[in-house]
Amino acid sequence: MNNLHTLALFTLAAGLTLGGCSGMSRSEVSTATGAAVGAVAGAVVGGTAATVGGAVIGGVVGHELEKKK
Repeated sequence: MNNLHTLALFTLAAGLTLGGCSGMSRSEVSTATGAAVGAVAGAVVGGTAATVGGAVIGGVVGHELEKKK
């Protein structure tokens, strides 16, 4: 149940953070979105290190995918 609470809180925080993306470039939005999705995936897997690692990997993937457009 603790992971569920962590996931819910992180999802809420990510949603509030991404709500401020109106002044960001498409590349910045893609990077932030990738980081948020990666962090949520890491939180589901478990542990702080997985959350941070997921955010880093997700940010890089989001940034690289936007560069290919």
